[in-house]
Amino acid sequence: MSDASPFDGDVTLPAALDAIAEAPPLVHCITNDVTVNDVANVTLHWGALPVMAVDPREVETMAGAAAGLYINMGTVDQNEDEMIAAGQAANEAGTPVAFDPVGVGATPTRDEVAAEILEAVDVSIIKGNYGEVTALAGEDAEVQGVESVGEYAEIAETAMSLAADTDAVVVASGEVDVVADADAAYEVESGDPMMGRFVGTGCMLGVTEAVFAGALGEDRALEAALAGTAAFGVAGERAAADGDWNGPASYRTAFHDAVAALTGEGLDAGELDARVDLAAER
Repeated sequence: MSDASPFDGDVTLPAALDAIAEAPPLVHCITNDVTVNDVANVTLHWGALPVMAVDPREVETMAGAAAGLYINMGTVDQNEDEMIAAGQAANEAGTPVAFDPVGVGATPTRDEVAAEILEAVDVSIIKGNYGEVTALAGEDAEVQGVESVGEYAEIAETAMSLAADTDAVVVASGEVDVVADADAAYEVESGDPMMGRFVGTGCMLGVTEAVFAGALGEDRALEAALAGTAAFGVAGERAAADGDWNGPASYRTAFHDAVAALTGEGLDAGELDARVDLAAER
């Protein structure tokens, strides 16, 4: 493995956050009923503009006008057609699409919906937990409900394989987050264990990828995914360090506050490179 950086010199964490602040991207979200409020709020806290349009009469228009699209199949229902319509409209407009295949691998229905979306839509970023990414790659995975269980020692290689099959950047979230394209996989060292103690962090990470991709552009999906994943983890660390919380519910509030407070001015230009390590390459 080499020590080559995936960055081209001008995509730093402060630069990515500044890009969001300077031109707040409109992010169209079609997400699940459980975490829709958290998804909307974390989008706003990053400095982007959330819209949660699901009516079939407007999803294509909204997706075509947005800077980023986030589609999440956490509650599999009648929104499948709307997700595909929005995704295709985003593709026509050159808008990056972040796809969150929540619970894929748990039921045949979820497997079918995820496959149909990936067949119909050109996705820029796939964000799933270790189990979901492994299942989507066609390998044996343990997914109970929407949670990943089991051991995934080859997750870096699996993420690269899925990236090659889908022509998307893959974010595999877990104890150590992995971001991969077809050529290399990177570990992102950031976050805090408290982030897994309340429902919604996976969905919030998914829309974070859409926010950063919307700000940086479709051709910088890898940089957007790495920056978004690292920034999300940094916010989690700062929320934990703040100490003004007593458990999962109050930590959740502290986390939202930490996202809102994270700006380019408060981060070193080398912060992103310092947290990203090459895990595997072809």
